[in-house]
Amino acid sequence: MKELIKKFTRITGRTSDFLVLATFLAFIIAVGGGYLGEIINGLPFMQSLGLLIAKGNEEISAFLLRYCSNIGVWIVCILIFLISYNRPMMERLYPNQIGNNLKGLLIGFLMGFVSNAICVLISVLKHDIRLSFAGFDPLLFICFMLAVLIQSSGEELVMRLYLYQKLRRRYTNVIFIIIAVSFVFMFMHAGNPGFTIVAGSQIFLSSVIGCLLVYYYDSIWMAFTHHMAWNFTQSIIFGLPNSGKVSAYSLFALDEASARNGLLYNVDFGVEGSIGSSLVLLVMVFVIIYINRGKTERNDIWADLERAQLLKAEQNGNDAV
Repeated sequence: MKELIKKFTRITGRTSDFLVLATFLAFIIAVGGGYLGEIINGLPFMQSLGLLIAKGNEEISAFLLRYCSNIGVWIVCILIFLISYNRPMMERLYPNQIGNNLKGLLIGFLMGFVSNAICVLISVLKHDIRLSFAGFDPLLFICFMLAVLIQSSGEELVMRLYLYQKLRRRYTNVIFIIIAVSFVFMFMHAGNPGFTIVAGSQIFLSSVIGCLLVYYYDSIWMAFTHHMAWNFTQSIIFGLPNSGKVSAYSLFALDEASARNGLLYNVDFGVEGSIGSSLVLLVMVFVIIYINRGKTERNDIWADLERAQLLKAEQNGNDAV
């Protein structure tokens, strides 16, 4: 048993990197950062700014600020990444030539936009949903795009950077890490209105995609924009529920009375509640794996630390002899 544990774990791991404790800490960061964001949103300046952007519409202002609440998660995560032993996590946010660049941002965005738009388009063609143009406000459109980016990237920071890298620092099996992170991500959405097992499978696969982008491309930026584009497309462009919640502002509006459950749409949870969307994301998972067949992890940021500690342990053993 000791040999199995030794093979499955890395000596670089800290006590807080064990699965249960790391998951608990990720939950605390997500919840605590969210509360901090709500405090920031409650400041008179933010309230006035939201109403100014929303042209006095309190419902739209409140929804916009709700998307921005993950700014608190960003603040908490940055402070944690500044701790010396977490600095390698901070470095994953820096630009690089692999995936943290403009090309990576665009690829991630296109992946999220195209996959979600396919689901919506087929649902419209099958008459499962009916959309009508609601109007275009350039300022609101851009501000919501930025707000959705803050919301989506905040979740990615906690899941695909903090939790993923903590588990990677402790465990050797990347498949185990990806599955663990994705289950945690799914359960953190289990309280959303209309959540089902099918919706959970879609959220799980979305997390797997984000982890694969980090694994193969060393790009948290791609994970940011993939997540952001999926949410923005369904919620702000097409006015559909995002994890069961409908935006107060959108480019198109859904005729809720005519909506029905279909292959790629669920009345209670939206596109994400359908078996079809899970199939679309499952195909994307296989495509990413196929494109990168034969390749290993792009950048194991804890490998040098592990080698240094192993060398130190070996030297200490020799000195003892």
